[in-house]
Amino acid sequence: MIKMRINSTAFRKDMNNIMEYSFGFLEGIHRGKKTLYMALGPQITELASQFVDANARVSPQLLHHIYEWERTGSPQARLFDITFTVNNLGLAFNSSLKQSQSIKNGSRVPFYNKAMIMENGVAVTITPSRSDVLRFEVDGEEVYTKDSVTVENPGGQTQGQFKNVISNFFGLYFRQSFLQASGLAGYFKYPKVFKKNMSKGKKGGKSVGISTGYQWIVNAGVAR
Repeated sequence: MIKMRINSTAFRKDMNNIMEYSFGFLEGIHRGKKTLYMALGPQITELASQFVDANARVSPQLLHHIYEWERTGSPQARLFDITFTVNNLGLAFNSSLKQSQSIKNGSRVPFYNKAMIMENGVAVTITPSRSDVLRFEVDGEEVYTKDSVTVENPGGQTQGQFKNVISNFFGLYFRQSFLQASGLAGYFKYPKVFKKNMSKGKKGGKSVGISTGYQWIVNAGVAR
């Protein structure tokens, strides 16, 4: 008969440390999330803006309203901002539209709210101010009138298109392409460092777990 002796005290200590290491790893991840979000936020907001630019160059008739006149798709002519905030719920993104500063050919003043008005399909009433007569073109023909003119949909096809392209980025591209192409999906799926540092965790317990989890989450980057 073979007899084995097990040092139950050492065994319990090792198992306790491994459990504490596991809990510490999760705590470290939680502590490092804010650092990760602060690093990813600027990269994702700029990537989203570039996504809008690319779509605008392909379909200018849909997105010309969110750029200065005659500069559709130019990063320097954006009339939108995409920003991020980090809170207890995670990483949140917001978009807003800015005032236009450029003057369309044939006009005297900027169409200040053009991005917001065209995006929301707001009707615009034009009234003569420096003259008794309005002059504009309809189907290539010049029209003169003393009356105010209401344009029901000044943006044409643009209504709701900025919202759509932002939804496409975060709802489709970001989830289906960005996370895979950046390596983040695979990185989060297989935390190899947890197993790699198990022997250290068996000795050091929770403190090793916290440092391991923290470093693992903050080291998650876009270009992996």
